[in-house]
Amino acid sequence: MMTSTGSGAWTEPGSYPVAPGITRIPLPLPMDGLRAVNVYVIETDSGLVLVDGGWSIAESRTQFEISMKEAGYALSDIRRFLVTHLHRDHYTQAYVVGREVGADVALGLGDKPSMDLMHDRSISHDPNLDRLKLAGAYELAANWTAMMPAERPPMDDYGMPDQWLDRDHTIDIGGRVLAAVSTPGHTQGHFVFADASAGVLFAGDHVLPTITPSIGFEPAWVRQPLRDYLDSLRKVRELPDLQLLPAHGPVTASSHARVDELVAHHDERLDACAAALAEGATTAWEVAALLPWTNRGRRLSELDPFNSTLAAFETLAHLDLLQALGRVTVSEADGVAYYAQAPTAATVSS
Repeated sequence: MMTSTGSGAWTEPGSYPVAPGITRIPLPLPMDGLRAVNVYVIETDSGLVLVDGGWSIAESRTQFEISMKEAGYALSDIRRFLVTHLHRDHYTQAYVVGREVGADVALGLGDKPSMDLMHDRSISHDPNLDRLKLAGAYELAANWTAMMPAERPPMDDYGMPDQWLDRDHTIDIGGRVLAAVSTPGHTQGHFVFADASAGVLFAGDHVLPTITPSIGFEPAWVRQPLRDYLDSLRKVRELPDLQLLPAHGPVTASSHARVDELVAHHDERLDACAAALAEGATTAWEVAALLPWTNRGRRLSELDPFNSTLAAFETLAHLDLLQALGRVTVSEADGVAYYAQAPTAATVSS
């Protein structure tokens, strides 16, 4: 789950060249854990292309204009936004600014089902509540409801993109060619963009240098988001080893090294979930209570409702993958999923 660690120097406002013609601009976020999001500005023959846009709030917009001017750019120079995924800290400011300056906004097609749900005013039931019940997190479901606004917020900053990105392909952005790589997992429509000539990977939230991205938190639920995520990590590992340009965290030297760490992390979490079942846990919520969370090793009871929800969904994702691998069994009763070690797994571990 996504919880910030480290000195925080990467969050300092400003504009930072990371490669010829590529500038990193960190923009503030209204939350304690993730304090900033990196927006990347790419110079092309026909104007600026930006990877992600930040959260459409006044503080971010002010800093965006200041940092762009510091780098010698104006918002009117922007011709296109390539948004890695639909989460509001990446998408909403791209959408708003894109409409103001006439810049196209592109988003992964896999995020369309979630966008459709978000725009469907006839839906009054929050699908997160069903998933919290599936995890056995009844009290958390009540806390989640209390956190949510009484009325659905307006979608003025969450309109549909100009272009849907579908499958792996290349994008000629004017003097540069980016490999657009579909990387479902964090969300179903997540894309990363590789510039092999510059030796960089615009990784969004797919590969983060000091934290692990949340899995399974999106309006349109999919049954195996962790399997999708691990498959996507393997795709990125097959690319050349590139400088990692993440959405959250400092620029780092090796995409391969961090992918290997993330795969190892999830292997460990799968084993830890199986061990929790062996200790007697039966629901995702009970399993999550036995696991450490964040790099600080916090207990589930120490997390706020939002991060507890991420923990519940991530644990569901790990348990469902264990079930797909034949290591656990699952049954449902009254909307709750109950897990147990598969007989073969119990025999091997005994």
